[in-house]
Amino acid sequence: MMTRKEQFPAIAASFGLNPGAMHALLQLDPSEPQSMSTLAGAWKCDASNVTWLIDRLEENGLVERRAHPHDRRVRTVLLTRKGAKVRSQIEARMFEAPDAFRELSARDLDALARILHKLVPHESLR
Repeated sequence: MMTRKEQFPAIAASFGLNPGAMHALLQLDPSEPQSMSTLAGAWKCDASNVTWLIDRLEENGLVERRAHPHDRRVRTVLLTRKGAKVRSQIEARMFEAPDAFRELSARDLDALARILHKLVPHESLR
């Protein structure tokens, strides 16, 4: 994953996003609208930064703002269908196996999996 981090700006650009907006999209809960203040807390940033990021996502049709059902003063953010689809596509690109892994034989992949299971406690894989 760390070696792939260098590719994140290019992945973001391929979807018309900057890396910050891509990260924000990936952090949104697809099943639960979240308030702007909740996002600011979760992302550990100023509310103005959240507004800027959500503006970029909204301009691309990936999220929409709605009034909170119980407090009309609060705005919530939720993924649109397009946003959920783009999010899935980004995740697929981010987690593609690197060329070095695709070139390994099935036997080598099995050996690698066995070694990694020995190195990483099973609880952390869940």
